[in-house]
Amino acid sequence: MPTEPNTVANDAGKPPVWSAAAPVAGLVLAGGESRRMGRDKAALELAGTSQLERTMALLSRHLPQVFVSVRESQQQDPLRARFAQVVDAPAFSAAELSGPIAGILGACAAKPDHAWLVVACDLPMLDDAAIAGLLAGRHADSVATAYTSAYDGLPEPLCAIWEPQAAAMLREHVAGGNLCPRKFLLRNGAHFLPALASVSTNINTPAELAALPQPGNTSQETA
Repeated sequence: MPTEPNTVANDAGKPPVWSAAAPVAGLVLAGGESRRMGRDKAALELAGTSQLERTMALLSRHLPQVFVSVRESQQQDPLRARFAQVVDAPAFSAAELSGPIAGILGACAAKPDHAWLVVACDLPMLDDAAIAGLLAGRHADSVATAYTSAYDGLPEPLCAIWEPQAAAMLREHVAGGNLCPRKFLLRNGAHFLPALASVSTNINTPAELAALPQPGNTSQETA
């Protein structure tokens, strides 16, 4: 299938390059089906702006290239089509590939010589301080750098920098029947940063949306 004009070309034929100097691109995960919410979370408007637009603008203040991750069937969606896209990786081997890990692998295949700062589109409190802190705390020699959760202390894989060297290991993880990016981070020596409430607040259901406080401009560290 020809690459859409607004979709990043796949550079999978290039030899991967990784080092402390690997450039970082941004990826906003917006390929989910939003089943629990009952409507497209990327299109949900908060303070008059869709979550996808807000998150793309946030990452664009920190990175020279930012893409939205989509399923193939979403490429022509009017909201998503406004932005440069990375299409989710297709299934491979016997593994069934879906969810955030498909978006991360799609990005790794599209630009194998880049690290990817990956965030979910449903983090309404995510702010500049969190993104700046993630970039400043990056450990490029690890497979990834991620915040820990303010709720359970586990890694937050959907606000993390995934390094180029993670790609092959992540494919092995999936080929073994594992689709959980959090388990991958725990098992493969990722570097973890202290929790931020702004990173751990997401919305998956109408009740969570109704309970959402007004977004602020500062991050709150949690012990």
